[in-house]
Amino acid sequence: MIQTLDVTLEERSYPIIIGRGVLANGALLRPYIKQNKVLIVTNETVAPLYIDTVQSALEKQGVSAISVVLPDGEQFKNWETLNLIFDALLGAHCERGTTLVALGGGVVGDMGGFAAACYQRGMPFIQVPTTLLSLVDSSVGGKTAINHPLGKNMIGAFYQPKAVLADIATLDTLPDRELKAGVAEVIKYGLIRDPEFFSWLELHIDSILARDPEAVIFAVHRSCANKAEVVAADERETGERALLNLGHTFGHAIETGMGYGKWLHGEAVAAGTLIAAELSCQLGWLDADAVLRIERLFLRAGLPVRGPGLGVARFLELMRHDKKVEAGRLRLILLQGIGKAVMSDAASEAQIARAIEARCT
Repeated sequence: MIQTLDVTLEERSYPIIIGRGVLANGALLRPYIKQNKVLIVTNETVAPLYIDTVQSALEKQGVSAISVVLPDGEQFKNWETLNLIFDALLGAHCERGTTLVALGGGVVGDMGGFAAACYQRGMPFIQVPTTLLSLVDSSVGGKTAINHPLGKNMIGAFYQPKAVLADIATLDTLPDRELKAGVAEVIKYGLIRDPEFFSWLELHIDSILARDPEAVIFAVHRSCANKAEVVAADERETGERALLNLGHTFGHAIETGMGYGKWLHGEAVAAGTLIAAELSCQLGWLDADAVLRIERLFLRAGLPVRGPGLGVARFLELMRHDKKVEAGRLRLILLQGIGKAVMSDAASEAQIARAIEARCT
């Protein structure tokens, strides 16, 4: 069964096509490919698993597919690796109308999308996510970027794909640690705007971890529906979309401070979300029982609920490089209840420091 959601952005609108085994169906992608040539951007982990399937599916539709295989890992999300994509595009004489297909997880999707935004000032691209995290979050919404040594995702562009093809079957080959990391982003949607979904996750988290198809498809569809609604309302993150960053300011500090790749993105977001919940509790916005519910769900998902011992001073230094700093003040996504997130600069540096101390080893 194939389910389709639409991200409604006027002339930049596009579908999210969700199903099992859809990767082999080139007819689903053909309407979004203008020329008869595509460049597939993937990595050395995903390529042996899925690139032949995608190439064959496209070739049956009369599309020639060339590829570039990148090293795998957050530590390679940089200018040097990005240039490998440009080398491939130029070497194959790709034109502005050639389509780039990003086949992989969040790193591949972010870099592929950023390359597409830059190459000849913009070429079409399609997201084909292969991890739970990318299925439910990074492939949808058009945020593309690379990392800088001083901060995660600090160099990038808003650039929407032509389509997202989400094949649930790719999760069959996903390592358990990567699956759990993706669950962090799934839980996020319940926390920021969908309390009924949070309650559903409390009942079904074990089924998701066991990769039960019905539970996984429901979780992916519900997450993508939440993301699509938020992006349609606030494409460039001037308001509501910022709420999707719950746990991310603290999480990005963990990723940068520990060295890219040491903590998976979802792991850092999980720990960061508990710091945000702790701070919300200290401010009197979130009761202790709610914090405990959140902690228990993350623990059941096999995710960390404590951050690393970077030290408060280092933590705060890294957070000052966050994209949500405005006029020198750090705006954080905090919780006023399960299902109700807000952006606020109400917390003092001393209060933020206390929350970090309480939730980091």
